[in-house]
Amino acid sequence: MPAPHTSQVLAELLVECLMDCNLDRKVSTLTVDNCTTNDAMIDRILDKISSRSLILGGQLFHMRCCAHILNLIVKDGLSIIANVIEKVRDNANFWTVIPKIKEKFIGTCARLNIQFKRKLVVDCRTRWNSKFLMLQVAIQYKEVFDRIS
Repeated sequence: MPAPHTSQVLAELLVECLMDCNLDRKVSTLTVDNCTTNDAMIDRILDKISSRSLILGGQLFHMRCCAHILNLIVKDGLSIIANVIEKVRDNANFWTVIPKIKEKFIGTCARLNIQFKRKLVVDCRTRWNSKFLMLQVAIQYKEVFDRIS
């Protein structure tokens, strides 16, 4: 996509691609995330493509991406426990970086009769599913964290 990524540039490029492939009369919906640029882009596209060729006159043309909406919902929900996530992330970082410190963590597991089955996971800040994985593993070692803190 050439810069700038304005609604005008995006709409012109998309309409050009649709027309080049002779799809402008065959497209029924366009699914995009909730960016305001995309909202404006949809309006511009609808100005360039005949609404008669679209299902229900284009009323269903703009479809919002449910995966993006779900991602926003989950991120908002996780913000409630952001301080907990930060503490778990800091601990996972501390106990996994240096081999000697990692050995101490594994040793504490053994002393508490907790099997060290899974390595601690450090999440990727932009992926909420990795936060889930980090918390899922960390909760197995709650007693260990309590002891070594």
